[in-house]
Amino acid sequence: MIRNIPGCFKAEAVRETGATAASCARFAGVSSLVEIASTRNRTMIAGRHRIRTYHANSTSSACSEQAQRDRSYLKSESPKRFVKIVEVGPRDGLQNERQIVPTDNKIRFIQMLAEAGCPTVEAAAFVSPKWVPAMADGADVMEGLATWRRQLRQQTSDDDKCSSTEFSVLVPNIKGFDAAMKSGAADEVAIFASASETFSRKNINCTIDESIARFRDVVVAAKDRGFPVRGYVSCVLGCPYQGEVTTESVARLSEKLIEMGCREISLGDTIGVGTPDKTIQMIHDVERVVDKNMLAVHFHDTYGQALANIYAAVKEGISVVDSSVAGLGGCPYAAGASGNVATEDVVYMLNGMNVETRIDMDKLVDAGTYICNVLNQPRRSKAGIALVAAGIKRCHEDNKRID
Repeated sequence: MIRNIPGCFKAEAVRETGATAASCARFAGVSSLVEIASTRNRTMIAGRHRIRTYHANSTSSACSEQAQRDRSYLKSESPKRFVKIVEVGPRDGLQNERQIVPTDNKIRFIQMLAEAGCPTVEAAAFVSPKWVPAMADGADVMEGLATWRRQLRQQTSDDDKCSSTEFSVLVPNIKGFDAAMKSGAADEVAIFASASETFSRKNINCTIDESIARFRDVVVAAKDRGFPVRGYVSCVLGCPYQGEVTTESVARLSEKLIEMGCREISLGDTIGVGTPDKTIQMIHDVERVVDKNMLAVHFHDTYGQALANIYAAVKEGISVVDSSVAGLGGCPYAAGASGNVATEDVVYMLNGMNVETRIDMDKLVDAGTYICNVLNQPRRSKAGIALVAAGIKRCHEDNKRID
C-alpha cells in the first residue's frame, strides 16, 4: 500500500508492511527525499543524507520518541519558506496618485526596487493615455529599463542585481501588447478581468465574457513569443457598484484565465472590504478549480484589513503577495481611504513569521523615501515610518558618541 506523506516537501512514497513501519513513518512529513521500505525485520528511513534503522522488536513508544527527535532534526535544517513579493507601486500605485511622476524619476524608482531585491516589479501599463494619463510614458519607461539592464550586464558578470528582477507590464488588448514588445525589457505581460459584471461594464466597457474574448488574442500572442501571462481578477471580495461578489464567480473566472493560458492569477480585493475569514473561504473555493501554487493575493487597505488578510492567505499556503512600497496608490472608490498595502509592512510581517522574501529592507525603505520625496507626500507605511525614525535616532546616537 502506498500513501502520500503530508508536509512542506512530499515524499516519493511510503511502503508499509507492518504497524511498526506505519508508526515510524510519521516523522517523514518535512523530508525532501524520503523512502520508507519496511520488512518484518526492519524499516530503513533515508532522508537528509542519513539512514536510521529501526528493529521490529522496538516498542511503539520508543519508535515514536525517535521519530520526534528525527522530526526536530529535519525541521531545524529545512529551508525557510519563501513568499514572492510582486511590487506594484510603479504601476498600480502611481496611476492612482494625483501627481504624474516624470519618466526619469519612474525609471530610477524601479531601479531602486530592483536593487532592493524585489523579484517582480510591475513597471508600466500600455493603456489609453486618455483614460490613464499617469501611464502615458510606458514605452519610454521600459526602453529606459532595457538600456539600464544592458549597461549593467556590460559592467559586471554578476547579473543578480538586475536580471533576477522580472518586469511585468499591464496590457488591455493586442495593441497594448504589441507596444510593450517593441519597448523591450518586459519579462511578463498581465491582463485584467473583474469577477463583478457591473464593475467590468463600468471599468472596461464590456461584459466579463467579452473581456475574456478580448484577452485571448493577447495570451495567444504572448505564448507564441514565449512570454508568460499573469491574470488579475478584481473585486474578489466585493464590488463598489453591486456590493457582494460570490466566490463561485471568482473561481469560475480564475479557472477560465488558467485554461486560456495564464501562469498565475492575482486575486484582488479592489475596494479593501475583505476580512480574514472571507479571504480564507474565497481561497478555498478558488483552489477547488485552480492549483494553489498558481494563486497570488492583492489586498487594498481601505478598512485596515490588508495585513490580516495577507497573514490568513499565507497561512493557507499562498506564496505570492502583491504590495506597493510606501503604500502608494489610493482607493478611487472610497474617498480619503488608503489603497494598496505597503510593501515594507508586508515584508516586516513576513520576516517576523520566519518567511523569506529576499528583499533588503533598508534599500526598500530608501526606494519608498525616494518616491515620496518626488511626490512630496508622506509615506503610508507604518513599518517604513518606524524604520526611518529608528535610523535617524541611531544616527544621532552615533554622532553623540563621536563628539
